Amino acid sequence: MESSPSTAPPNGTKGAAVKLADSDFAADRRAHDVGSAVRDYLTRLRGGELGALPALLGMGGLILLFWILRPETFLSSQNIANLFTQALPVTILAMGLIFVLLLGEIDLSAGVTGGVCAAVMAKLMVDAEQPWYVAVLAALATGLVIGGAIGWLVSVIRIPSFVVTLALFLGLQGVTLRLIGEGGTVPVRDDVVVALANKNMPIWAGWLLAVVCTAGYAAVQLGRWRRQHQRNLAARPIQLVVGQVAVVGAALLFGTFLLSRDRAPSPLITVAGVPWGVLLVAVLFIIASFVLSRTPYGRHLYAVGGNAEAARRAGINVTRLRMSVFMIASTLAAVSGIVAASRLNSVATASGGGNELLFAVGAAVIGGTSLFGGKGKARDAILGGLVVSIIANGLGLLGAKAYLNMLITGGVLLLAASIDALARRQRSASGR
Repeated sequence: MESSPSTAPPNGTKGAAVKLADSDFAADRRAHDVGSAVRDYLTRLRGGELGALPALLGMGGLILLFWILRPETFLSSQNIANLFTQALPVTILAMGLIFVLLLGEIDLSAGVTGGVCAAVMAKLMVDAEQPWYVAVLAALATGLVIGGAIGWLVSVIRIPSFVVTLALFLGLQGVTLRLIGEGGTVPVRDDVVVALANKNMPIWAGWLLAVVCTAGYAAVQLGRWRRQHQRNLAARPIQLVVGQVAVVGAALLFGTFLLSRDRAPSPLITVAGVPWGVLLVAVLFIIASFVLSRTPYGRHLYAVGGNAEAARRAGINVTRLRMSVFMIASTLAAVSGIVAASRLNSVATASGGGNELLFAVGAAVIGGTSLFGGKGKARDAILGGLVVSIIANGLGLLGAKAYLNMLITGGVLLLAASIDALARRQRSASGR
């Protein structure tokens, strides 16, 4: 423990030195052991800083419940692969919505934006016979333009985001209907696009991905600890850092092991490997996490979400920032729509217009993103997306009615929003 600075008594008075009071930053320079780190974590929990704990507890409880009820099928390799595939569109859509929610805004049109972008892609590939990369780029550009229009109306014209995106939620469904035709569908048959949600990586590539992700995560965590230690700043004990890396690495490697096993229903064929969509989500997650945690843009997002007026007075361009989050959300909505079209091998007039948006918002909130702005991480989309998909997947295995899925998912969302509101009140009461 470092001693606090001291100074001699004034006027040459003899005696013990007068000890200066610790500054507000004294805690940033104190030594940490496992006991103090645990006590600090418990203090943060009591102060309302829950982090990903509710989502992790909920996910663990759901996995345990469905494993007990369906031990022979729920944790099978085939069902794990199905679970990841089911979670892909919702997770990607939620990842984009997190940028919007960080500012305390909402985008009700994200789901149908994905449907419109998927329709543009499908029509270009089928009717115009364009290659997949031209069609995909056109779909992404469509999402970017829609997001720019939303951002301009919200940030420049100052129309509330709820009103703008609700209007586009209705209007964009008409665009999809016009592109495809009433009651019609457009097939998606391109091998590259279909592979996103229906094909698997080679087994060696899946293991390489798991090892690279584990090594990268270890490098980031250990590098952060080393920098803090060298600068004599407060850092978690190395035992906890190594333990966290070990848990994440074990989860990645165990998941890869399950997905690398043959899960084909017939011995005449072999189906094994990590789905390509998992690689896509991993890449998007790394990019989003880097942007939010390692760039001035990400820090500005949290600042504006915490207090927009204070951020504006500090020189942050709030208008441009608000426009950008809607553009990011709509572009990722386009990616989500493409993945959904890949999974279904088609685009229909109802694509994106069902419960996709509600599930995506629910996934972000369940994962730990606050509806009040200023709090959220990219990981929330993955955690929440898995929770939502586990509910649907487990209830499907139990043969439950569709209404139960909606009731239970809605209840979980309400519980997550209540926890967020109570935690926010606790943080305010504790001055955090």
